[in-house]
Amino acid sequence: MTSPARHSLIWTGTYTPDGGGRAEGIGAISASDDGTLEWLGTAAKADSPSFLAVHPTLPVVYAVAEQAGTVQAYRRSGEFGLEPFGDPQAAGEAACHVAVEALARFVTVTCWGDGQVLLYELDRDGGMTGRFAAPASVDPHGSQTPGEPRQSRAHASLMLADGRVMTTDLGHDSLRVWRFEPGTGLIADHEVALPYGSGPRHLVQHTSGSVFVVSEYSVEVFVLRADAGTFELINRGPATSGGSLPGDSAAEICLSQSGDQAYVGVRGSNLISVLLVGADGAEVAPLADFPSGGDWPRHHLVRGPWLHVAHERSDDVATFALDASTGLPGPLVQRLQTPSPTALVPAN
Repeated sequence: MTSPARHSLIWTGTYTPDGGGRAEGIGAISASDDGTLEWLGTAAKADSPSFLAVHPTLPVVYAVAEQAGTVQAYRRSGEFGLEPFGDPQAAGEAACHVAVEALARFVTVTCWGDGQVLLYELDRDGGMTGRFAAPASVDPHGSQTPGEPRQSRAHASLMLADGRVMTTDLGHDSLRVWRFEPGTGLIADHEVALPYGSGPRHLVQHTSGSVFVVSEYSVEVFVLRADAGTFELINRGPATSGGSLPGDSAAEICLSQSGDQAYVGVRGSNLISVLLVGADGAEVAPLADFPSGGDWPRHHLVRGPWLHVAHERSDDVATFALDASTGLPGPLVQRLQTPSPTALVPAN
C-alpha cells in the first residue's frame, strides 16, 4: 500500500501593483514530497512583501514592504493564513531583505534605496520591539568621480555560524561584519572590500565556514574565509560556465543539501548555473548552465531533491528534479502559475 504524499508549506514574497507586480500579498504554496507544488492563494494581503523570513521556533513570519519602507510581523492563522502581529515598523527606502537570528533575539532589515542596515529586537512572542540603525556605510573605494559619491545600497543579511552578521552593499561593493549587542543593535566588527563595480547581492555560508557571495553586476561568485575571525577574499570566479551577456544580473545563490553544489540564478539570460564546491569549501567552479524555465529568475530554493525557481516576470515557479550524484537539474517537472513571485521561503 502506497503511503500518502506528505506536504509542507512555502511562503512566497511578491510584488503587488505598487511595485509593478500582479500579486495581492504574501502567497502560500503547498509542496509535496514528490516535488509537485500547489498554489493555495494569498496568505495575507500586503503591499509588495518582496522578502520574508520565518521565526525559528514560533509560527511568526516577517515581511518587508519594499515600496512602503516598512517591516511587518505576521502570525499563522488557519491552514495557510497569516494575520498582522503588531504594527508595521519603519524601515528604510526600498527595504528589500529581512533575516531572523537563529536564537530569535532579533531580525535584520537591509534597504536597497538608502543603504540602511536595521536591527529590531524580538520579544519572547516574536514581536518586534527596539529598532536600532547600524552605522552608515563609507565607500571603501572612495568616489571615482569627484563630487559624486556612490549611493550605499544594502541588500542582504546572513546570520553567520559564529553568531555574527554579514551584510552586503551593492552600491559600495563591500561586505560588513557585525556583532550584536542587546539594547544597542549592530556593532561594526570589520569590513571586506570587493572589486569595484561587482555589486555583491546575496550570500550563503558553507559547512566549511566559507561564505559564498554572488555579485549582481559582475555575475561572479566570491569566496571568503575567516582567519582569526577576520574574513578575507580567497577566491573569485565567474558564476556561469558560458559567461554573462549584456543585461544579465545575478540574483540568488543557494547550496545543495550535501553542500557539494551551489546554484546561481541569472536574470536576463534566464539561467540557473550549477557550480561545484571544492572539498574544503575554498573554491567554486561553474559546471553547467541550464534554462531556468521562465522569465527573470528572482529567487530559487533547493528542497531535498528538488529545485524550485521563482520567476518574477512570467508569474510562475518552475520545478526541476536534481540528480542525486551530480546535483544537475533534469527536465522541467512543473510550472506552477503564481503572481509575481520574488522569494520562496519554507514555512517550517
